[in-house]
Amino acid sequence: MIGVLAIQGDFAAHGRMLDKLSVSWCEVKNPNQLKNIKGLIIPGGESTTMLKFLSGEGFINPLKEFARWGGIFGTCAGAILLAHQVSNPTQESLSLIDISIERNGYGRQVNSFIDSADNEKFGLPQLETVFIRAPVIQRVGNDVEILALHRNHPILVRQGRHLAATFHPELTNDLRAHQHFLSLVE
Repeated sequence: MIGVLAIQGDFAAHGRMLDKLSVSWCEVKNPNQLKNIKGLIIPGGESTTMLKFLSGEGFINPLKEFARWGGIFGTCAGAILLAHQVSNPTQESLSLIDISIERNGYGRQVNSFIDSADNEKFGLPQLETVFIRAPVIQRVGNDVEILALHRNHPILVRQGRHLAATFHPELTNDLRAHQHFLSLVE
């Protein structure tokens, strides 16, 4: 069972991707639900708001404990929450992937765009990408694998069972990022 954090962002779009892959999933709205899943998707949204909710609802420590044995896939704001270091502005995070990330690195909402990206892991065709107020990964640690690049910036990275995407794969028809996450938690 895969959980999708259902507090903000288009969590239902991740559910539709999992449905296309015939994977059982559930909405996660409280920390006790983490016991019933193998992987968790943290969707996009506004990372500061998400962090306040997670802190206020007692999610932080259970999420860190879950990360020891389960996989987490963060997209856009979810990627920000997984990073070791966050800038523009600085904020706390779960610090689960050794990356430094800049919030809104491509600009404001009006600068959102759709493109394709080079990827070593998945081959052709290029990975379809949707960037909405997207962060930019500025630094990647030695134990982090870069799976896809856009304009020479890593946009999909993996460390252990955790995956971070600075784009929104759930808003495309390309299932490969979600498939890769599932392979990490199987």
